[in-house]
Amino acid sequence: MDYEAKDWEVNPHLYVQDSEGNFVKNKDGTPRKKGGRPRKDAESVARNTITRKQKNIQKLEEKLQNAKKSFKKQKETLQKLDNTKEGVVSPEDLDTLPKAVKEQLDQHNVLFHPNEGPQTDFLAAGEKDVLYGGAAGGGKSYAMLVDPLRYAHRKAHRALILRRSMPELREMIDKSRELYPQAFPGAKFREVEKLWNFPSGAKVEFGFLERDADVYRYQGQAYSWIGFDEITHLPTEFAWNYLASRLRTTDPEIKTYLRCTANPGGVGSQWVKKRYIEPVEHNTSFEGKDGLSRKFIPAKLADNPYLSEDGVYEQMLKSLPPIQRRQLLEGNWDVAEGAAFVEFDPTVHVITPFELPINWERVKSVDYGYAAESCCLWGILDINDGTLIIYRELYKKGLTGEELGSIITDMEMEDPFSVNGVLDTAAWAKTGTTGPTVGESLVRAGHKLRRADKNRIQGKIQIHEYLKVKENGRPRLQIFNTCPNLIRELQSIPLSKTNPEDVDTHASDHAYDALRYMIMSRPRMESPLERIRGLKREMYRPSDSKFGY
Repeated sequence: MDYEAKDWEVNPHLYVQDSEGNFVKNKDGTPRKKGGRPRKDAESVARNTITRKQKNIQKLEEKLQNAKKSFKKQKETLQKLDNTKEGVVSPEDLDTLPKAVKEQLDQHNVLFHPNEGPQTDFLAAGEKDVLYGGAAGGGKSYAMLVDPLRYAHRKAHRALILRRSMPELREMIDKSRELYPQAFPGAKFREVEKLWNFPSGAKVEFGFLERDADVYRYQGQAYSWIGFDEITHLPTEFAWNYLASRLRTTDPEIKTYLRCTANPGGVGSQWVKKRYIEPVEHNTSFEGKDGLSRKFIPAKLADNPYLSEDGVYEQMLKSLPPIQRRQLLEGNWDVAEGAAFVEFDPTVHVITPFELPINWERVKSVDYGYAAESCCLWGILDINDGTLIIYRELYKKGLTGEELGSIITDMEMEDPFSVNGVLDTAAWAKTGTTGPTVGESLVRAGHKLRRADKNRIQGKIQIHEYLKVKENGRPRLQIFNTCPNLIRELQSIPLSKTNPEDVDTHASDHAYDALRYMIMSRPRMESPLERIRGLKREMYRPSDSKFGY
């Protein structure tokens, strides 16, 4: 059997010895070990040295990788500044540059630098369709001019910037003359076509849309970027819908974009609000019903330091009339300039739904449209004080008379009695076809309808009367909050510019018209007994009109 050497025999220097070289013993007879850290042998020392050097090498490699990433980021930022690569330079990008480079850039004559906040967010947004809007002075127009330049280095890029009128367009063109030639030396503007040609072959075109029919100027054209500056100046969404179909490109490296700017107010404020602002919280990306990714980015005066610092522009906005001040200074989308029904107050006229008593008189009215929305409103009269309560609405386009009748029937299944009503007189008119009119189709479906009184002036006056608050603190008209389209139109429908006694017929007015027909039908309360008698008369159908059986 091999002898196993003891540690004190192998490493005697680690143990206490007397003057004669003998080990000092513990009580158990084993040699006493010296205190402190033992001296490492050569192998351990070498191993530890290698480990320490490996760690240092690892740290140096990590430092090198970080330096490479930083250098790459700096290069990308410089490429963006040089307009040789797609992208928007953010303050974070500039922070990556060396101090000496940043100082040089600060001293350089920068043509455009996006303000931190909404303007930068707008230029960097990746959504297909973005609205940048709110208060005046937020830097929206310059952002609209700069955004189409994201692909100015690519030949296939073609952008279209639109305003409502030519004078407004001229202002945009003048601003582009200051910016584009300096940003892209060699860029040429063709006055007749209102078109910029860039050295790469890219194009930026300016156009105007005074009427809906103006969209056909762009029929057959294709654009990779379309921008609507002050889109609330467009009365309807027709132009937007048509031009969105022109958005396409043959270059796989180019993404297509729709961009809009706007202030609250204007004839198209409500459809813009419905499309961009109402669906979700601000600054939140969402998918619209058309499948496009969409976002609303609110703008404020404070976002533009060039206008907000001295306070002069802000003071001018504060001096505006109340409605304009709330729109242009606060960026409030819930107020409408020139609204026809300024007395309409959602806190007074809009109520929470409740169970409707069976003995209250019900009535309905229908405004028909096919290309535009058809609207049917159902109202009920409070037997206690005669208040008209709108408790249900149908608001839908593209319906034939038969389809409309079927939907109304389904929606009335829960009503205790058949609901009498009125219908737009245009729905009874023959259109050159031999088939039934819309009115006839609705009657055949079992709906009791008569021709509506369409007196526009008196109808509007009557709505004003119904909106007045009575002595008991309640108005003659209240609306369930489940009728959003009627509420929206009463809030926003503007007065006519040619006839202040009427509303603007170019605005969304289908629910308003249906309400006007209903009120002009002079709905009245009937006693429960009279209603029961009427129901019995409906049920009694003699088989023989002469003898009664």
